Amino acid sequence: MYKQIPASELPLRSDGAVYHLNLHPEELADNVILVGDPGRVPVISAMLDTVEVRKQNREMITHTGTINGKRISVISTGMGTDNVDIVLTELDALLNVDLTTRVVKENHRSLNLVRIGTSGALNPDIECGTFLASAFGLGIDGMLRYYDTCDLVREDLVEAFVRHTGWDNALPYPYCTPCSPLLMERIAHDMTRGITISAPGFFGPQGRKVRAKLKYPGLNSRIQTFEYQGNFVTNMEMECSAVYGLGALLGHHPLTVCLIIANRVTGEFCDDYHDRMEQLCHTVLERI
Repeated sequence: MYKQIPASELPLRSDGAVYHLNLHPEELADNVILVGDPGRVPVISAMLDTVEVRKQNREMITHTGTINGKRISVISTGMGTDNVDIVLTELDALLNVDLTTRVVKENHRSLNLVRIGTSGALNPDIECGTFLASAFGLGIDGMLRYYDTCDLVREDLVEAFVRHTGWDNALPYPYCTPCSPLLMERIAHDMTRGITISAPGFFGPQGRKVRAKLKYPGLNSRIQTFEYQGNFVTNMEMECSAVYGLGALLGHHPLTVCLIIANRVTGEFCDDYHDRMEQLCHTVLERI
């Protein structure tokens, strides 16, 4: 383990900002809302009382401000768990690494990390427009398996999932971690809950067939019927598992809340969901 983190492992910009987010420590709030879509950042920050920071690098946009006296950062990750890996690592470094000396600080600070996104339901009874909170993030992308998870992964649930689905060894081995109970009760106490599957893509990895032939055409039907200790798979998206896994590994408090805009079982899709998404954003801002 490095006593001093080399520049090759944690690159910084010439002004000392973290490389990808282009942020300095003082520009980050302890309450962070993560969104995949960069266009959603200004929509949410317009709901704040004040905005003091506006920064951007590639698809990663950060607006930091206040609402009702509480400081909040709204940050876009872009799509996918690979982007979440970058964003969460740099967010943690802003708090817990001295960027001048490149040494980990003795006193750890924790972030409240709330991902707001859209998702497709895997249960026919979950209607479009539903606010859904992820009790567990189950990743089928393999990202967290590159880290020493220190027994954070719910291997019992993963093993049951692997058996139930007949998981192919050629695929990345799944992982599963829970949300922050504190944030679940504070923010999503009245929302639908379940296991959220995070896939490494939108089409084939989520069982969508356009022209390319699928190797596992029956996988979604097996996933839909998975149940473990009263927990059911409710939806599928592309970021939750990485937020939960890395968030917990780095000592933060993660939660994902999604607006259901499609039902993969019934074939329903709602393309006019923006008012409902605005309601979800207001709810999170009021409760975070």
